[in-house]
Amino acid sequence: MAAAIDALPPEVGAVVRRRIRESAGASRPVVCPLLDLPSGECLVYDARPVACRTYGFYVERESVLGCARIAAIAAEARDVVWGNHAALGLESLGSAAPLFEFSD
Repeated sequence: MAAAIDALPPEVGAVVRRRIRESAGASRPVVCPLLDLPSGECLVYDARPVACRTYGFYVERESVLGCARIAAIAAEARDVVWGNHAALGLESLGSAAPLFEFSD
């Protein structure tokens, strides 16, 4: 992800890094610092975090990691196939790191 942020135009990369640093201690919810607000597109789509790649379909044991709409669907529908890090094969990507570590 750091390489993808480095590849952005310098002024955009600086804004992204600032947003990442600011979001590290902010109360939730936070607008994604990698989001281009005018277009609604991810600025680093090909290097986007795992949470984004699996948004709406990811759970950790008993908790659904997604928006309220997805959580409501999960509570009602028991036949939904949910992913998890093992099912997605994420071990090959290396260790996890908080997003703010990519702001330096």
